[in-house]
Amino acid sequence: MENKMFCYQCQETAGCTGCTKVGVCGKNADVSNMQDLLIYVTKGLSAVTTALRAQGGVVSSEINHLITLNLFTTITNANFDNEAITARICATLDTKRELLLQVSDAEKLPEAAKWDGDESTFEAKAAVVGVLSTENEDVRSLRELITYGLKGLSAYSKHANVLLQEDGEVDAFLQRALSATLDNNLSADDLVALTLETGKYGVSGMALLDKANTQTYGNPEITKVNIGVGSRPGILVSGHDLRDLEMLLKQTEGTGVDVYTHSEMLPAHYYPAFKKYSNFIGNYGNAWWKQKEEFESFNGPVLMTTNCIVPPKDSYKDRLYTTGAAGFPGCKHISGAIGEEKDFSEIIDHAKRCVAPTEIETGEIIGGFAHNQVLALADQVVAAVKSGAIKKFVVMAGCDGRSKSRNYYTDFAKALPKDAVILTAGCAKYKYNKLDLGDIGGIPRVLDAGQCNDSYSLAVIALKLKEVFGLEDINDLPIVYNIAWYEQKAVIVLLALLHLGVKNIHLGPTLPAFLSPNVAKVLVENFGIAGIGTVEDDLKLFFDEAAAVSGDMIMGDILRKYPETAPALMECGMHCLGCPSSQMETLADACMVHGLNVNDVLKAVNDKVNC
Repeated sequence: MENKMFCYQCQETAGCTGCTKVGVCGKNADVSNMQDLLIYVTKGLSAVTTALRAQGGVVSSEINHLITLNLFTTITNANFDNEAITARICATLDTKRELLLQVSDAEKLPEAAKWDGDESTFEAKAAVVGVLSTENEDVRSLRELITYGLKGLSAYSKHANVLLQEDGEVDAFLQRALSATLDNNLSADDLVALTLETGKYGVSGMALLDKANTQTYGNPEITKVNIGVGSRPGILVSGHDLRDLEMLLKQTEGTGVDVYTHSEMLPAHYYPAFKKYSNFIGNYGNAWWKQKEEFESFNGPVLMTTNCIVPPKDSYKDRLYTTGAAGFPGCKHISGAIGEEKDFSEIIDHAKRCVAPTEIETGEIIGGFAHNQVLALADQVVAAVKSGAIKKFVVMAGCDGRSKSRNYYTDFAKALPKDAVILTAGCAKYKYNKLDLGDIGGIPRVLDAGQCNDSYSLAVIALKLKEVFGLEDINDLPIVYNIAWYEQKAVIVLLALLHLGVKNIHLGPTLPAFLSPNVAKVLVENFGIAGIGTVEDDLKLFFDEAAAVSGDMIMGDILRKYPETAPALMECGMHCLGCPSSQMETLADACMVHGLNVNDVLKAVNDKVNC
C-alpha cells in the first residue's frame, strides 16, 4: 500500500505511508494489496452488471450477494486471510467471464471490467490499482468517500441477506456507484451528487436491515444486561451477525455451554427472540479494541462473526474462530452460505474442554432503546422536553478505538449538563455506557439503540420528534450530533444523515484524512461538518447560547454559531474563512498565523455577538 494517500485499513494512522510494515490494524502489505485487487475486480464486475441491467438483462441474487460480500470482506479489521481474499478474487473473475459474454458492447466497458488474470498475475496487478489511480486529488477523494460509503452499505445489505431479505434497488445502485468510480468522465461535481445519492441508498439499506432484524427477532425492548459471569464454560460471540448468534444458541442448548456477547453483539440481548435461551448469560468485556486482554481472560473459544478483529495473541489464537466475511490465518473458519445452517459443533466441543470465564466486572447495563421502544415512550419524552427537564439530546453514535484522543467522549459524557440525554448506537457507547449518569424522570440519560447496524433508529427517532413538535426543519430539533468515526459503517451513517438534511455534525477525534481540502470545504460550507475541540469549548458551543467567543474556540464553530462575526474577522485581516484548514484552527492559532493580536480580534467579534 505504499502508493496510497491514506491507509483505509489503519484509519487512525491517517497519513501513514502505508502498510509496508504491519500497521495498526495488523494487516501486512500483501493482504492490503490483495484487498485492493478484490475491490478493483469487484468494481469491474459491477460495471458488467450495470451494463447488463441497462440492456434489459437480469442479475441474479447470487451475484448481488457475491459483490456485497466482497465489499464487506474488505471492511476495516474483518479479514486478514490472504488465501480467503485470493479465493474471492478468483470467484469474482470467474463470474465476470461468464457475464461478459452477455454484454452486447463489452469494448466500451472500463479496463477493470475487461481485465483478467490468474493468481500468478495478482501481485503485480494489485500494486497498481490503489487509490492513486487518478492524479486529481478531489476526484480521488470523492471516489474514496463513495467507496467507503458503499462498503458500509454492503454491511447492512449482507446482514439483511442472511435473514433472507434483499432490496434489488439497493443492490443495483451499489453496483452502479462502484462502476461510476471507474469513470474518468465524471467531474468532481458529478461525484458530489453521487456521494449524496449514496446517502439516500444508505437510508434504504438501514431500513432494510431494521425490517429484517425486527421481523425475525422482534422489536428491541428495554433490557438490563448482566456483565458478570456464570460458573460453566462459555463461548464469546463478537461482531454483528445476529443469525450466527441464533444458530449458535440453538446448538448450545442443553450442552452445558453458556454463550456471552462481546462488543457490538451486546444489543442482541435487547431482542425478545433471544431471551428464551437460558444459557444466554450476558455481555463480557467492552469495545472491540480491548479484545486482546478480554479474549485471554474469557478462557473459552471466541466466535468472530464480522469485524472487528485485532490480530490475536498466541495465548488464545487457537481459541479464535471466524465465520462469514471474517477471517484470520491460522484460525478455524466455520463456513456456511446464505440460507444454510452452520455447524458449530467444533467450537462447542472446544468450549467443553475450557474453564469458565474469569470475572472482570459485575453488575448490569441497560439498553434496548431502538426506535419502536423510544416511540412507545414518546409522550413521556415530549413531556420532559416541554417541561424543560430534557433540554437537549446528544447523538454520540459511531465507533470506539484505541487512540487516547477518544477519551474525549468519556469526558464529554461526564461533563454533559444533567438535562441532556445521549442517543447512541455502535461501539462508541463503550466510552460512557457504564458510567452512572442517572436518569431524567425515569428516562435513562444514555439511550442505547444498539449496534452501528441499528443507526437507522436514530434517524427514525429524530424524524418522529420533528413530526411531534411540528417542525419544518430537522435541524430545529434540540439535538446535537457529536459522532466518533472510525470505519466504513460510520461513513455511510454520515452520508445518510446528510441525505436526511441534518447539518452541523461534528466528527472526531479528527476529520477523515481521505477528504481533500476542496471536498472538506464542500462539506463544511454546505453541511456545517466540523471537528471537535476541547470538552469545555464544545459544551459551550452546544449548550451555552450566550457564550462569548474565546481564543481557544474553533474557527468553524465560531462561524456556525455566530455567522455575524464573519465581517468583523475579515475586517481584522482574516480573509481565508472558507479554507477547510482554517476552519479547524482555534481563533488564537489563526491570529498567530495571520500576525494579528488575538485580543483585538476577540473584542471585534464579541462586539458583533453582543450588539
